[in-house]
Amino acid sequence: MMLSLSIRDFVLISRLDLSPGEGFTALTGETGAGKSIILDALSLALGGAADRLFIRHGAAQASVAAEFAPPADHPVWALLAAQGVGAGEGDTLTLKRLVRAEGPARAFINDQPVGAALLAEAGELLVEVHGQHAASGLMRPATHRRLLDQFAGNEALLAACASAHAARIEARDARAALEADAHSAAEARVWLQETVAELAKLGPQPGEATRLTAERSQLMQSERVLEAVAEATAALSAADAETALARASRAAERICRLPGFEDTQGALPQAVKAACEAIERAMIEVREAEGAIARLERLPLDAGDLEGVEGRLFALRAMGRKLGCDPDALNVQWEALAAKLDLAEAGELGIEAARKAERAAEARWHGAAHALSEARRAAAGRLETAIAAELAPLKLGRATIRVALIPLAAEEAGATGAERVEFEAETNAGAGFGPLRKVASGGELARVSLALKCALAEAGSAGTLIFDEADQGVGGAVAAAIGERLVRLSAQRQVLAVTHSPQVAAAADAHWLVEKAGKAGGTRLTTLDAGTRQEEIARMLSGAEITDEARAAAGRLLEDA
Repeated sequence: MMLSLSIRDFVLISRLDLSPGEGFTALTGETGAGKSIILDALSLALGGAADRLFIRHGAAQASVAAEFAPPADHPVWALLAAQGVGAGEGDTLTLKRLVRAEGPARAFINDQPVGAALLAEAGELLVEVHGQHAASGLMRPATHRRLLDQFAGNEALLAACASAHAARIEARDARAALEADAHSAAEARVWLQETVAELAKLGPQPGEATRLTAERSQLMQSERVLEAVAEATAALSAADAETALARASRAAERICRLPGFEDTQGALPQAVKAACEAIERAMIEVREAEGAIARLERLPLDAGDLEGVEGRLFALRAMGRKLGCDPDALNVQWEALAAKLDLAEAGELGIEAARKAERAAEARWHGAAHALSEARRAAAGRLETAIAAELAPLKLGRATIRVALIPLAAEEAGATGAERVEFEAETNAGAGFGPLRKVASGGELARVSLALKCALAEAGSAGTLIFDEADQGVGGAVAAAIGERLVRLSAQRQVLAVTHSPQVAAAADAHWLVEKAGKAGGTRLTTLDAGTRQEEIARMLSGAEITDEARAAAGRLLEDA
């Protein structure tokens, strides 16, 4: 519901703050007092067209802000989340519009700048305005399918249809991709056979080219490596280091056997022991050095090895150039080309399986769409009966509203079913059905909307309903019927109604009087209490001169309400 409406410098309004409560609130006042200005201001906050003419004379800008408290499961939260607008579910939501004398108009949701289109989309989810000049959602065919489905409770059927449609599209795309691959594979079958055979013969391994490149670089230095190894071998042989170390080790051991050196606690015995250990380690290191050099001599470092590595590397690089890929990824390319060749050689087997899966998915979607269509047809009949029951008391008994289910072309049918829905009207028997907005006259539109809204009381997300002069051109029992229906709607939604009918005003839970204020021609709004309310309804009954009879009649209307 709407918690507040704040208007600043809008047309005739300098400053106006409204706080509508729950239930049904009536707005009355003389013609020209500014009731329509309030609705125009609200329309601006809900994303309506902006015009610099809205700015009050002498002001730099006009601003309108409307605050709402949608429930946590309201679709407006999902809309804002999808658009990246920071608004937590369960918080209040403020829609604001600025119209500036200099510069473009600006739109905000919870003080975050947004586009006017998003503001309008959010506003449509929060408020419905019904009147002879208001294009409410009930008047727009784009909303009729959703309203019928909500009336019918088709949520599960819709979900099943959407899921089946998604599976149908996936199966269709898979079949199309398979056919395209098969076609291209068949055209290149000979090339594929030859290339896959070459790759099989080559047998590329992951990362092989990189490894061979490093090995080639090492082998290209083989001559220098062999020369260095030979030099190291000769140096060790000439030095006869192992023999020299053995003699040194025996000499050191003789010192250890001399009298007095058995005790290793003295400085000299410890030094002799350390020398023996160092000589022993040196002998071990010399042997390891000789062994390492000997292993170098046995490594494959001849020119033949280099030729083999280079031949393999050049073959991999040549194949990489042929296939336009990195030589290290040839194994991946091999697998992909082999799969294409398998597809080409498999013929129609895989494609027929994909076609069968597509036919099955198509059949499942048709089944889900048919179930949804049947539910819609049944609900359409119930809705037409419910609307007909509302029309007669509203002096629209000659009108007929039908819910038309119009089949969609095959390419248009999809996630939401196989038909579009449109509410159509015939205002006189035999005149023929047509779109609501084109068939109903200006004075009838608000009452047609009221009848539809009463029949669709549970459908739609808007928590606030506004009726602009739904009682235009009627009185007496019809006006009372309008008031009764507004009261009925207000049990579930917040309802505001601009009215000239005392019967409608008397039925309201709250009553606001809109009147001109001061010589400047501004607009003032007053919340009426029991006494002032009776006086206003008496004015509506009798005109400028309020009689005692009018006051008494107003009192009876209020008592009856």
